[in-house]
Formats: sequence, C-alpha cells, structure tokens
Amino acid sequence: MIISKLISGIKPINIIGDVNKEIVGVNIDSRKIEANHLFIAVKGTQVDGHRYIETAIEKGAVAVLCEDLPEEKAAHVTYIQVQDTTQAAGVVATVFYGEPSKKVQLVGVTGTNGKTTIATLLYNLFRKLGYKCGLLSTVCNYIEDEAVPADHTTPDPIELNYLLSRMVEAGCEYVFMECSSHAIAQKRIAGLHFAGGIFTNLTRDHLDYHKTFENYRDAKKAFFDSLPKTSFAITNADDKNGMYMVQNTKATVKTYSTRSLADFKARIIECHFEGMYLEIDGREVGVRFIGKFNVSNLLAVYGASVMLKQQPEDILLALSTLHSVSGRLEPIYSPEGFTCIVDYAHTPDALENVLLAIHDVLNGKGKVITVCGAGGNRDKGKRPLMAQEAIKQSDKVILTSDNPRFEDPQDILNDMKEGLNNAQLKKTLTIVDRKEAIRTACSLAQKGDVVLVAGKGHEDYQEINGVKHHFNDKEVLYEIFQND
Repeated sequence: MIISKLISGIKPINIIGDVNKEIVGVNIDSRKIEANHLFIAVKGTQVDGHRYIETAIEKGAVAVLCEDLPEEKAAHVTYIQVQDTTQAAGVVATVFYGEPSKKVQLVGVTGTNGKTTIATLLYNLFRKLGYKCGLLSTVCNYIEDEAVPADHTTPDPIELNYLLSRMVEAGCEYVFMECSSHAIAQKRIAGLHFAGGIFTNLTRDHLDYHKTFENYRDAKKAFFDSLPKTSFAITNADDKNGMYMVQNTKATVKTYSTRSLADFKARIIECHFEGMYLEIDGREVGVRFIGKFNVSNLLAVYGASVMLKQQPEDILLALSTLHSVSGRLEPIYSPEGFTCIVDYAHTPDALENVLLAIHDVLNGKGKVITVCGAGGNRDKGKRPLMAQEAIKQSDKVILTSDNPRFEDPQDILNDMKEGLNNAQLKKTLTIVDRKEAIRTACSLAQKGDVVLVAGKGHEDYQEINGVKHHFNDKEVLYEIFQND
C-alpha cells in the first residue's frame, strides 16, 4: 500500500519525502521492522519510540510516523509528522489491514468487573447460534477455534487490526472484545468501528496508572463518547456510573437491571452452587452460573444479543447450555464434602460480589474461609480494602501472596492488615507461601463449608521479581485432594 493511501485517515502537520512509496508492513516495535516498513514512533508509558527511529531505519524502514522530527534525516526515508502518534497508529493500522472492524459486527465490553465473562459468553453464545466468531479477551484470543495467546487485555493497534483481519479472512461475522481502561486511554482502539458497546460496572482499580478515580471513570466513558450513531450502548442501570457513561454518546442507549425499570430485566428464582433459575424479560431459564453479579452479566449478554437482532427464545436456549469462564466462580468439590471456589476477584468490589454469591447459596448453613492477597507494584490503596471485604463476609481469612512482582510479599500483606482492627486480626492468618495458604484453608474446612481462593482465577503463573513461575490455584487444589 502506498504511503499516501496509508495516511489518508490522519492529518499530518508536516511531510518530508516521497508519499508514493510502497509499504509492506507497519509497526510500533522497532524490533519487528523489516524492509519497506513504516515505523510509528509512539511515546509510551515506559519507552519513547522516537529513540528507536534510527534503529528502525537501519532495519529497513522507509517511512517514519512521528511527533518529533529527528535532527538528522535519511534522504531515502519519508517522514510524516503528526500531533499524536498513539491516535494515528490505530487509524493507520486499520487502513493498512483493510478496515477489518467494518467487515464484522464488533462489540466492545468495558467496566471494572465482568468484561471477560460477558465477552466470552457472547462469543460462545453466537457460536451456539451457528455464527463464526472472534474473541479478544484477557484469557485468550480466538479466531473461531484457533487460540491465540493474550499478553494484554487489549493488544496494541497493529496487533489488534492484524487479528481482526485474520478473523475477517476466517469468515467471522461477529467479534467480541474487552476494552480495558488502559487500552482506551492509550488509544489502542483508535480507528476501530464498533457495532456496539457494553458497560458493566465501575469500582476502584488501576489507580496506579490513572492516578484518580475520575480519570479512570472518564477513560471508560471516552469509549462510549466515540461510538457512532449507528451503534448501540448497553449500560448497567444498577451502577451509579451507568447513565454517566452514556450521557454524551451518539449510540442508541439501552439499559439492564436486576433492581429497577430497564430495557432488559431479570430476577433470581432459585440458586445452587450448580446454577440458578432466572426470569429474564418474563421468561424462565436455568443457567450454570451463580451470584447476583452474574445475573447482571447474563443480562448484558442477553441485551447485546437482542440488539444484534437475535430472537429472545434462541438466546435463552443457548444461555442455558453455557458454562462460566475458567477461573470465574469455578467450583471444585473436595472428597471431604466442602466446596472450593476459584475466582479471579482482585478488586474489593469483585471480592464482595463473589462472597455475596457464596452466602446466597450457603444460606447460613456453612462457614466461609477466604484465601486472598493483592498484587505488587499496583494500587496500594486497595490493599486494606481487599482485607476489609474479605473479613466482612468470611469466618476465617488467610492473607497470602498474589503476584508480588518486585515487592516483598510480606510488605504487601502488612499493607492489607492495616485495614483490620484487633478483633478482625484474630480471625486472620498470614501465610506468604500461596500453596501453603491454600492447604491450610482446606485443612480448616469441614463438610458443608466453602473455601474461596481469590485473586488469580485463570492465571497459571505467579510473578516474582520479574519472573513468571508456574502456579495454578486449581492444580494446587487437586494436588491437595489427591495427597490428603
């Protein structure tokens, strides 16, 4: 593709050189640059890509898209200067890959909790309905049956458009995608055309990056502000920020709720660890999920499916066959008769929701032992809040390592304990070794009790001092059951 066509969607400040050159590749990573590529110099949170312009040219780049022109310019290279390369990268990438997001029905899901569950359930549901689909999620990306490992919640704009183009080639009609606050703020989704957006909920998270809750909230809102009028925006009316998210959107707004008047409504009829009976828009359906927050997730899925012109009866029939996402409220039954629940809950709100779901099923007939921690090199302010939520609804809490990263695990646990009073500390154990903490929780549990292992869910590693060591909560539990 020639440069002039490639940059047709952006507004350059300055162009130096020939814009009729043929470009065969586009990248923001200088290590991936090859002959006749365009290199986009992005000012990232960790590294400034402008430092690697010369390296990219040495590797074969014949064009550079940048904010700051280098003092020394190669005669054979075309330089395109723009105000914001993070924004331009997405627009250029979508043009280079043939605007793939316009060739599928792309639905984005944003919010603090529930993104993975909703995106994955939509992917699975639409495949049940007979459509070819793609998924872009925290756990894994899928092009129909082909799994493509996910390193970030939302890939960079080049990788994102490449994956979307492959989905188009595979015949996918629908693509469901998690849109993290980082991805929105860093404009990784710039240039994409969304058929719809879903808002789940908003609680404290990622303040290490966004600094304030308002910045975090407004990053989410920016996604809905950018939706075209041809799209839909489905928002959670039960969340206090639900209507704020869509107040400036051009999209058709729909609401869902388990408590008040809304376009899509549901209530729980009956609940067990194996699942629930629900009433959704006046129709009864049995589902293999538990917890009020999952009712909200299922309503979002139902509402999006209706907006994508599927029949309510077909949607509910498909919903009744679906399973929960790996590591989300996933039950594992012990030989001794107690239940272990593995869940990804790593925010105070998510932990509260999971514990409420467990109590809804227990109905006062068993004790709850919670194993949880908090990540290192992340928002320290939520650590005491995590401990408070855990102790509030548990008979016993064991604080342990999550992903300590470059912090001392004991320091993290000490921060968590700062949120507890003396009476609460008496109900709390601190065991740095996560495997030992899980083993201890199981040894304390009796028939009818529940052990919640929270924080890592689907993750199969523990990050310590920059190294990811294999660690899987579910594997640890099965090992304990086999050896005891």
